[in-house]
Amino acid sequence: MKKALITGITGQDGSYLAEILLAKDYEVHGLIRRSSSFSTSRIDHLYVDFHQAGARLFLHYGDLTDSGQLTNLIYHIEPDEIYHLGAQSHVRLSFDMPEYTGDVTALGTTRILEAVRRSGVKARFYQASSSEMFGAAPPPQSETTRLQPRSPYAAAKAYAYWMAVNYREGYGLYAVNGILFNHESPRRGQTFVTRKITRAIADIQAGKQQHLYLGNLKARRDWGYAPEYVDAMWHMLQQDKPDDYAIGTGETHSVEEFLQESFEYAGLDWREHVRIDERYFRPTEVEVLVADSSKARKALGWNPKICFKELVRIMVDADLEAAGLTPPGEARAILAGKGFSTRDTALCSHTFTGME
Repeated sequence: MKKALITGITGQDGSYLAEILLAKDYEVHGLIRRSSSFSTSRIDHLYVDFHQAGARLFLHYGDLTDSGQLTNLIYHIEPDEIYHLGAQSHVRLSFDMPEYTGDVTALGTTRILEAVRRSGVKARFYQASSSEMFGAAPPPQSETTRLQPRSPYAAAKAYAYWMAVNYREGYGLYAVNGILFNHESPRRGQTFVTRKITRAIADIQAGKQQHLYLGNLKARRDWGYAPEYVDAMWHMLQQDKPDDYAIGTGETHSVEEFLQESFEYAGLDWREHVRIDERYFRPTEVEVLVADSSKARKALGWNPKICFKELVRIMVDADLEAAGLTPPGEARAILAGKGFSTRDTALCSHTFTGME
């Protein structure tokens, strides 16, 4: 039985990855931060008390700023694969907390790589790199595109990216960078723009709010469906040699397009509800991100199934259901038609069956 360690297991990507690995009969270990409130809602349906026979998901308290604890965990778990997804991952917030973002997002990666090197554990390492690293670079962006970060978050991710490359080339570690473009789902954090939009639709229809406040509506992103991107992570670590891969749909849409598509699907006019707040603009903006994923499509056999409009419908349906409202209901048919489980399309409940 293979062992995997996931940092950021309670996040969107970590929860989907845990599902995939458990379905593949892995023993899964997850790093979580100690908090006075529970933050495990995305993985509660996976957890079995470790006292029970057959438990294969184990959670460990730790922090990416604590190198001693990270080294101790890796040494004692001896994972075959490490998926480093944990970070301070909110781009706009990184401008307000640049030092913290650098400590967690940049140096956190170094601490794990150094722990692997010093412990002698033969683990394959996945670094969650980000398309935000490309910043001002002209689209489309691929593995060979020059990095031009435009935020503290992106700069921290660029540092982490190069550290993974250096440990691969300098110490022979099996380290890969998955350069993922924007990927969303009903499990996306509530402060990220896509989820902020779909939750607002549910609250507007429930009479809980009237207006939605946003920043730059002209920014264009390559949006895909998170479970598919997480499956690509696993495939990266199964290759004979470590390499870096850009993952995205190859399509780009503006925030305004996401607004229009989601509000129209729910039978609303976004112009009646959306207001612009200058506080949500970034000091330095990334205008256009769109992936050239030809390398991943050829080497990994990775091809996205869920397109932009389908993603919007899945997210809107989920948030309306979570609010106790009746959604238009296209999500179940979309998921079933694409080979995904439709056990429950509501928030934090649907299961990805994988690419195979």
